[in-house]
Amino acid sequence: MKLQQAFEVSKGEVVAFTGAGGKTAALVGLGYELHEMGWRVLATTTVPMDEHQLVLFPYALSYHAGWHAISAALGTHGFVFLYNTIKQGTVTGLPLDKLPSLLDNLDSDVLLVEADQAAGLPFKAPLAAEPLIPHETSLVIPVTSLSALGQTLDSAHVYHPQSMIERFGFYAGSKIRLPWVAQVLRDETMGLKGIPDGARVMAFVNQTPDKGYMKTRARQIAKLALRSPRFTGVALGSVRNANPILEVHRPIGAVVLAAGQSSRMGQPKMLLPWADGKTIIEHIVEQLVMARIDEIVVVTGHYSTEVRERVQPFGVKIAFNRSYKTGEMLSSLQTGLRAMSDHIAASLIVLGDQPQMQPRVLYRLLKTYAEGAGQILIPSYQMQRGHPILLGRQYWHEMLQLEGDASPRQVMDAHKDDIHHVVVDTDTILHDVDTPSDYRAARRRAGLPDAPPRRSDAES
Repeated sequence: MKLQQAFEVSKGEVVAFTGAGGKTAALVGLGYELHEMGWRVLATTTVPMDEHQLVLFPYALSYHAGWHAISAALGTHGFVFLYNTIKQGTVTGLPLDKLPSLLDNLDSDVLLVEADQAAGLPFKAPLAAEPLIPHETSLVIPVTSLSALGQTLDSAHVYHPQSMIERFGFYAGSKIRLPWVAQVLRDETMGLKGIPDGARVMAFVNQTPDKGYMKTRARQIAKLALRSPRFTGVALGSVRNANPILEVHRPIGAVVLAAGQSSRMGQPKMLLPWADGKTIIEHIVEQLVMARIDEIVVVTGHYSTEVRERVQPFGVKIAFNRSYKTGEMLSSLQTGLRAMSDHIAASLIVLGDQPQMQPRVLYRLLKTYAEGAGQILIPSYQMQRGHPILLGRQYWHEMLQLEGDASPRQVMDAHKDDIHHVVVDTDTILHDVDTPSDYRAARRRAGLPDAPPRRSDAES
């Protein structure tokens, strides 16, 4: 995956890079990608940088050259670095108060800003006057390097380690641990310091290998960092690679549809016993918790009190669908999507009567999403679609606008070219529990003993 796709950079943006362990390389790499797409790319810095780094850019000139000269350079070179002065090998960039006039007077498509310094080290805490992020910034990319893990927490390996020691109680001279990296990254006075309120934030864990134990550790850093709702995502990769981004981890939710009246079952199917003393709805929610879904919304309707009592211990959100008697699945899905927190990027649509849902299917959907395959992911077994479906937030508005007898499938059909089918090796994605015979068959497939007959079981 390219940097532009991972960071979702649009024309007109001001993108600021902060942190340590690959800021300049990421800025330059993104600049060349955008240039190759035909964009007119400006870059600058708000902090001092070494003069030798100017060779990384196709062209560099002083902003004192004037707007016409800069525009002409953009037309000729496509990717231009602007500086203020060069003295004794040190480059200074544009003062923050000059950026508005720069944006107003130049016809560039994007402005890339190096807004922090780290003396070439892989991990940092900011000094008092750092970072220097322009107020006009629309996207901030805090960078850290996986190579920091196992390094010594001292000034030879970390930029300004004393600040981390004083704030978090990290041990001076000890080896840097994985949770420390995530904690610094998501802290409002460290990795998130100085970011304008309206800016998106997408972290980048650089020097992540494409496989192995260290890639797993990078994923753990991403998961811990995403505990802060300030992040729209955490990208993993290595900026030196042709395709720099391996995965982008975003906060994922799950809407569990548990509002049905169970009319064909004759009793509340979500509350039927499943395994280990748990009901079907408890088992489903437990699988989502085990998959580390960031936010789970259980939509209740009929039997709402009983379902609530079963799922509350899992710490989930509960949303009551007032239209459960007449609204079918659509009204429950809309209720769940409305209850989702604003920072959630996509949601799984989970049936509350699909007890054979397997963690490996969830992991495959999440991994495929992180790899950038698409925003509508549907599991498929032998060319048959199943559940759960993953739906990106960009489609939620259309789903919420549906009325009356409309079906969620209408949104899917309207964007069929955006659908990515995730092939799985289990037919459990196809089976839910609508009738007593479905229930008995599901238990047999799961290797569970026959449940004692209840209510209409004896009649079926």
